[in-house]
Amino acid sequence: MTTNTEYPIRINKFLALRGDSTRRGADVLIEERKVTINGRLAKLGDSVNEKDTVVVKGLDKKEYLYFAYYKPRGMITHSPQNDEESIEDAVRGQIKGDVFPIGRLDKDSHGLIILTNDGRITEKLLSPNRVHEKEYIVTVDKPITARFLKDMERGVDIEGYRTKPAKAKEIGHCKVGIVLTEGKKHQLRRMCANLGYTVKDIKRVRIMNITLGSLRARAWRPIQGKELQDFITLLGQK
Repeated sequence: MTTNTEYPIRINKFLALRGDSTRRGADVLIEERKVTINGRLAKLGDSVNEKDTVVVKGLDKKEYLYFAYYKPRGMITHSPQNDEESIEDAVRGQIKGDVFPIGRLDKDSHGLIILTNDGRITEKLLSPNRVHEKEYIVTVDKPITARFLKDMERGVDIEGYRTKPAKAKEIGHCKVGIVLTEGKKHQLRRMCANLGYTVKDIKRVRIMNITLGSLRARAWRPIQGKELQDFITLLGQK
């Protein structure tokens, strides 16, 4: 359980943060009368305090799976419409387990997405209160300048919000490596536009310690061994 949790906290969120289940799964456990708070059966919507004793009975041991996946341009991360293809459509029946993508990449961007069946890590990876690095290679419409790099690194105003400081390094004539610790909608495109640049391409190559490496579009690899151990440790997940 993270030490900065504010109490009281809803029981389903508590169980998700503790790593027992996802929030949705916690509601199911409560409906199945498998959860007690200080010895009494929990009810949907209950809240718990820090010193409460919460017990989950008969919780099955689940095999958690984690994959690095290369999302190609044109593929939708979530909620496809009409004839659009989603990541879950692309990997269904090919990757073991009922996995889903954590986070997003917009339709015109490509690169690394983490797939998993472990809903416990969603909040730990995506919460704006967490500081996790995500690295991108961004191609723009004109040469990178020292001023562009400096402005990126100190934060850019996007419609009244100043972004957190980023890391930026020129890696080509019109190409820059950028490391962010937040994920506002279309953030890189909006930051570049504010600085007078048009984004031609965005490729995500790293999330925390997980790298895209030599993966090709639509390919995946399991996250395992020390790489997985380090990832779980960085997330604070047990």
